[in-house]
Order: sequence, then C-alpha cells, then structure tokens
Amino acid sequence: MHPKRTTIQALSAWLLLAVALLSTAAQAATPSVMQRPISVQTGNGTLYGTLMLPRASRPVPVVLLIAGSGPTDRNGNNPEGGRNDSLKQLAITLARHNIASVRYDKRGVAASKPATPDERNLSVERYVADVVAWSRLLKADSRLGPLILLGHSEGALMASLAAGPAGASAVITIGGTGRPVDRVLREQLNDRLPPELAQRSQQLLDSLKAGRTDAQVPAELMVVFRPSVQPYLISLLRQDPAAAFARIKVPALIVQGRNDIQVGVEDAQRLQQAKPDAQLVLIDGMNHVLRIVPDDLQQQLQSYRNPDLPLASELTRQILQFIENLQP
Repeated sequence: MHPKRTTIQALSAWLLLAVALLSTAAQAATPSVMQRPISVQTGNGTLYGTLMLPRASRPVPVVLLIAGSGPTDRNGNNPEGGRNDSLKQLAITLARHNIASVRYDKRGVAASKPATPDERNLSVERYVADVVAWSRLLKADSRLGPLILLGHSEGALMASLAAGPAGASAVITIGGTGRPVDRVLREQLNDRLPPELAQRSQQLLDSLKAGRTDAQVPAELMVVFRPSVQPYLISLLRQDPAAAFARIKVPALIVQGRNDIQVGVEDAQRLQQAKPDAQLVLIDGMNHVLRIVPDDLQQQLQSYRNPDLPLASELTRQILQFIENLQP
C-alpha cells in the first residue's frame, strides 16, 4: 500500500474517532431527561400536566410553570392567540441544565377542562389554591429539591399570591403587571377602541370593580367582557399585584421585555419598588411571548403564532443564573 495513502487513511480514521468521541461527550454533557404525564387531585377536580425530570443522583431544583390569562395551556398556547410553545421551550431549556419542571393545564383548560367546565366558577382564589396543591405534590417528591414558582403574565400574580402558602424557595415573574388589572385594561382599551366602545368598556370595568356583573355587553367587547367570564374578572380586579409581590419573603426575580406590547417596563419597576430586594432584569427586544421581535405590531402578532422562534437567550441565561445562585 502506498505510504502516503496509508497515512491519509489513518488520519481519516483518527478524525472519525475524534468526531465520535466529541459526539459522545456532548451527549454525556446533556443530562438524560424523563418526561411523563403528572396529575394532582385538588379536592375540586383533577389537574393534568407534564413533568420533565433530569436523571440525577441527588434532588434537583424544580420549577412550577404557571401560565397566563385566558385558555392558555401548559405549553403557553392559547386558541385565541395562537401557538408559540413558550412554556414548553422554557421547560426543555431548564431540563438541559439539570432543572426539573412541571407545566400544567389550568382548571377549565385543555386536559384540565373537566375540573371546571363552566368558566363562571373560575376565580383567582381557586387558581392560587391549585398552585398550592401542585406545590405540595412536588415538595413531597424526594427526587426534587428547591421549589421555584415561575409565573408568566397573569400567572405572575398567582405565583406571588401562592408563594407563602406553597412554601416556595423562590419566585420568578415574567411579563407580570405591577398595577391592578383594571388600570391595565383601561389603558389598553382606550388606546385601541373607537370612542363609543372605549366609553362602554370603562363603564363595564367600573361595574366589575364594584363587584357587579353587567349583561349588556356589545358584541365587539364579548371577548373581554362576556357575562360568563365576569365573575372571574371581579375576583381578578380585587387584586393588587404590587402588594402581593411585596408579601413575598423569599428571593424573587422580575423579568420584563422592553418590546412587550401587553405589559410595560413600568409594571416591572413597580414590582421591584414593592420588593426592593428583588432582582429586576429588563431585556432589550423581548416581547410578551419571550422572543426577540422588533417593535412592530404586525411582527409582534406573528410571533404569537410561531413556535419556531427561539426564546430570548438573555431570558434563559438570567433564569438559570438566578436558580444556580439559590443553591447552598
């Protein structure tokens, strides 16, 4: 055999072996992850979710992911707003860094719809009790370590309210409002509705804030004020997110995107003012579904329906660093 050819073949074999070894090392660096269904009995129906659990020799931190408003499911998707898989992608990222997670369908949504099939029976208090039920289940699991409540959008309020009763080790809020929700709705509706509808929306909010339902809802406002959702809105409008956040006694991280068209930087700053020892992170370019998107309404709306867009890298970096700093 020609000496030069032999040398080339040997070099090629060495390169193939090196690539194989690198591939094996990369696989070993990514923890093996178990994903399986999980459920919790609440005493008022069964809720269903997904557990992602890295295989480890000792307990790993676990993040309970709490979805935002409306019929948003465990993956962060809403049939009214589109599929973006924001919470699913976040759970996958956590698992790759040896952090467990549970994401779940809220009562009345997707697999958990039978728990409360009629939205007239939903309330903030019920949602908070559900977070506590999940938390007790996770804290009793010997494979799991510190419990972190992570609430997105309206879920941020539920995380704040549940932190104490749940015995959470930390709280993370993403895109959570720092003002009572009626103030946020008044601002959004005034900016986006013609004068007559804007005025009617203010009247509806006045009634709900006072604890009264109002059946006279124009067709254009049904998506927000339909009579069946008004009992839930009454319970929601009673809440003060900043006051709830101030009562948190454990470490907290506030994350807010600067290109969020639903919740503003000022809301995040209000939360931080309520709990000055909380860490505040403002992410340039990040929107409400945790993607980097220009401040353009059309591109923003498209991102709510695009699960292929990656999560903002700074978001995941900050969350991972925060959880790592919790470790003793």
